[in-house]
Amino acid sequence: MSKLIERIRAIQRGELPAPPVAKLLDMRITQVGEGRVTMQMPVDKRYANPIGTLHGGIICDLADAAMGTAFATTCEEEESYVTVELKCNYLRPVWDTVLTALAWVVSRGRTVGLVECEVKDKDDRLIAKLSSTLMVLRGDAAKGREIK
Repeated sequence: MSKLIERIRAIQRGELPAPPVAKLLDMRITQVGEGRVTMQMPVDKRYANPIGTLHGGIICDLADAAMGTAFATTCEEEESYVTVELKCNYLRPVWDTVLTALAWVVSRGRTVGLVECEVKDKDDRLIAKLSSTLMVLRGDAAKGREIK
């Protein structure tokens, strides 16, 4: 098992600090397994777009965090990663709820990986389906991109 998954579990347990974006948006990791992560985030009118529903970028923030974290569970200590593509299909509007993002690694190669994510509301309705392509970084390319 990779060493990065242990850091992610320590963040989940509160033994290490959550990343700044997770603190800002009140995201929390609820489950961690190798290649799988579940995260939750309460949303309300603070995140509304001009028509009054949840801004789609917030959904992408939560899903991107979940997908990146799921991918990180497959990384070794000396590896890092970067998202090179993100696709989101919005399926229903959201107002006040708790969103749950379940992300899983579909394919993990030496250089490129594919991760998918489903975002659901508190009533378990599918809000969005996303996919992301990530690139593994090593050596100098990984410097400055460590999970802390």
